Amino acid sequence: MDLSSLWYVLAGLLIVVGLLGIVLPALPGLPLVFVGMLVAAWHNGFEAISIWTIVFLGVMTLLSLAIDFFSTAVGAKRVGASRKAVVGAVIGTFAGLFFAPVGLFVGPFAGALTGELIHLQRLDREGLGQATKVGVATWIGIVLGVALKMMLAFAMLALFVLAWYF
Repeated sequence: MDLSSLWYVLAGLLIVVGLLGIVLPALPGLPLVFVGMLVAAWHNGFEAISIWTIVFLGVMTLLSLAIDFFSTAVGAKRVGASRKAVVGAVIGTFAGLFFAPVGLFVGPFAGALTGELIHLQRLDREGLGQATKVGVATWIGIVLGVALKMMLAFAMLALFVLAWYF
């Protein structure tokens, strides 16, 4: 394999790892997808992919970062989640990595629930109900965020492929 092919292999690996990173929170998903596309366009001398296409893909990547930030926070804050619940959701997400794939779904919920229970400092029926509501809302926010980022990733890939071949 020559050096030229290695650049395209690197670009492809970055894109694949980036797509995995949309679901796995430890990896910066769409930024890796963008870097992979940038490497391929750069190696091609920006002949197939124009600078303007790269700029547009960069804006889409920035949008993904905003989605990432707001999806969890908005889901949690809509039901009055405490800061501890949000921190718990983040910790639960990372802990869930060790128990994938089930842990990726259970971790954020369990973390938000635990964080809210710590914040409320009570285990009565009302406190447990509030903590469960926060856990579910946080989980829904994360799932919606992943779905939006996945749609954005495929839109970016479609734009890239169209620009490359047409």
